[in-house]
Order: sequence, then C-alpha cells, then structure tokens
Amino acid sequence: MFEPVPAARPAGGLAVRCTRLLLSPWSRFSLLVAVLLAAAVTMLLFEPQRLLASGWPPQLTGSAAVALFALAYGVCTVAFVPRPLLNLAAGALFGTQAGLAAAIAGTVLGAGVSFMLGRVLGQDALRTLLRGKYLKAADGLLSRHGFRSMLALRLFPGVPFAAANYCAATSRMGCPPFLLATGIGSVPNTAAYVVAGSEASSPTSPVFLAAMGFIVLSGAGAALVAWRRRHRLAAAGDPAA
Repeated sequence: MFEPVPAARPAGGLAVRCTRLLLSPWSRFSLLVAVLLAAAVTMLLFEPQRLLASGWPPQLTGSAAVALFALAYGVCTVAFVPRPLLNLAAGALFGTQAGLAAAIAGTVLGAGVSFMLGRVLGQDALRTLLRGKYLKAADGLLSRHGFRSMLALRLFPGVPFAAANYCAATSRMGCPPFLLATGIGSVPNTAAYVVAGSEASSPTSPVFLAAMGFIVLSGAGAALVAWRRRHRLAAAGDPAA
C-alpha cells in the first residue's frame, strides 16, 4: 500500500497573499498616514519658521535660491506647514516678484505631491468612508465640477490647503484641472502674504496696510462663502431635494 502524497502547494502562494495584503486599500492608507506623520514630525523638529528670523543661507543667491525655496516650500506644505508662514518668508527673503513666483511654484508642487499621495495610497480606502451627506455632496461637486469647485476653494481660503488636496484626491477629479485651479486660484491670497512679507520692515506703509486689508477681507469673504456653501451642500446631499 502506498500512502497518498500530499498535494504540493502552489509555488509563490504565500508571496501572493503577502503582496495582496500589502497592496490592499487599508494597508496603503496606513502607509500614507505613516508618511504624513513622519513628514510632520520632521518639520516640527526642523522649525521652518526660523527662516523668518535667521534668513536664507547667504551662499544661496539668485534663481537657484528661488528654485530651491520653491522645492522646500512644496515639501513643507505636504508636511502641513502653514502656507501663510511660507508666503511671508518668500516675500521677506526674495521680494515681491521672485517671492511670488517661488510661492506659487511651491504651492502647485506641494498640492500635486499631496494629490498623488492621496490618489495612490488613500483613495480606495477613503471612498468607503463617504457616507455622510456633506461628504457625498462635496465628492459629487469635485467629481462633476472639479476645476470650478477647486478654483473657488483656492480663491476663498476657508478650507485648509491640505484638506482640499486630499478631498480632491479622494474624489474622481482629474489631476490637470486640479493643478490648474490651484495655480490660478492661489495667486491673489498668496500675493497678499508675499507683499506683506516683503514690506514687513515698514508696517505703516500703504502697500503693507493694503496687503493686510486684503487678507482680512478675503478671510471674511471665505467665512461668508463657507456659510452659504454649507447650505448648498446640504441641499445637494439631500436625496429628497
């Protein structure tokens, strides 16, 4: 009598299961959370606000310094460093024109990196959480009217920059309209902070006061738009409406 030979397990079965586990939506989302936490902790230790006190390294000048600052700006926004602080630093370090160019380039870069991180690592997991009517309504607006909705969010900065990035990444909005709306919509508010930073040494000058006035008015406008948009989202999310 011959004992039956146990069937051989498929080659690579364990590797396939491990790969599926690592590539599952919640595993990728966990990786996203870990990356963002690590970036935030790094920024807290680095203290980028020191740029306002100690300034830019003197050996870095010209267009190379502007490009490097734009790159650092983008990385800092991914790590949740407040953009107003970075915009003030851009104006204080490079003046209005070069500072605005660096700030807008860094804004688009940081938004693009956040969007791709959210789309690749977080979209599949986060879309399963879209059960509330406000979340569903916001997802619908960004999916159907992505450019227009994102442009409004950037022009009236009532929604935090990072939150808008990851909301867009979770929706079905395309990347090109997201970046275009971010670049265009961020110009007015960014310019106000850059101008304020460049004129910070003269806080009583008309230019500085005008920039600060614009910042205050845009903040009030953002609050009003957010209040009105809340009711529109409620209506859009109500199936009986």
